[in-house]
Amino acid sequence: MGRAALAAALAVLAAGCSGGSAGQAASPQPGASAAHATKAPPSGAPASPAATGRRRPRAAPTLLPVPPVRPRLHQTMVRPRGHSKILRAELTDLWAAVVTSRPALGMPAFFPLYAYRQVKAIADPTADWHGRLVADFRLDVRAAHALLGRRARHARLVRVIVPSAQASWINPGVCANGVGYWHVAGARVLYRLRGQLRSIGIASLISWRGRWYVVHFGAVLRGASVGVVDQPARGAGTPGPPGGC
Repeated sequence: MGRAALAAALAVLAAGCSGGSAGQAASPQPGASAAHATKAPPSGAPASPAATGRRRPRAAPTLLPVPPVRPRLHQTMVRPRGHSKILRAELTDLWAAVVTSRPALGMPAFFPLYAYRQVKAIADPTADWHGRLVADFRLDVRAAHALLGRRARHARLVRVIVPSAQASWINPGVCANGVGYWHVAGARVLYRLRGQLRSIGIASLISWRGRWYVVHFGAVLRGASVGVVDQPARGAGTPGPPGGC
């Protein structure tokens, strides 16, 4: 055998003894850290609260869309019902305001400014709406939140009883009003907290174009600029009494 052929044969033998076949995985190097064998979480996967040491965020309150009423329309004598999808949406948003102590969330349930400008026969209804009605509403929402206590966000709305059979039509000229409307007092907001059924009242609802709106939440009149909770009770309480304007 020539020198060239002998060198080629020795090269083939050396290649065969140096490693496994092409399809065989290489053995891990001695002393390699076991941490390298741990699979990383998928990219973008959220870390668990236990891993990060953070508390789970509180659940957001339920809010329902309330369809607006177009401005510049006039009052009607349509009597609102005690049950409707719109009323349920309004009062769901009102309850969200109570459990979070954020009165702005409940404003879709509040009597609209453009309607109040038509209803109230006084010098400056806009200033009265902002400075008295809305200011009192904010105080009353926060007072109701304080009544619920630390577990306010765990309070669950059960239903709202509107005693629409007790509603009365308020004629123009009564209570400094220039336009008539339907009025009902003493609606009841039923909720469950710590397994107990409880309730608070809505002092006054009035109508605009066939829909109920909150105009006084905790009290119609008050002796000081403080929040009021209307007739808090264990259980459903008693709707009413009728009267007022």
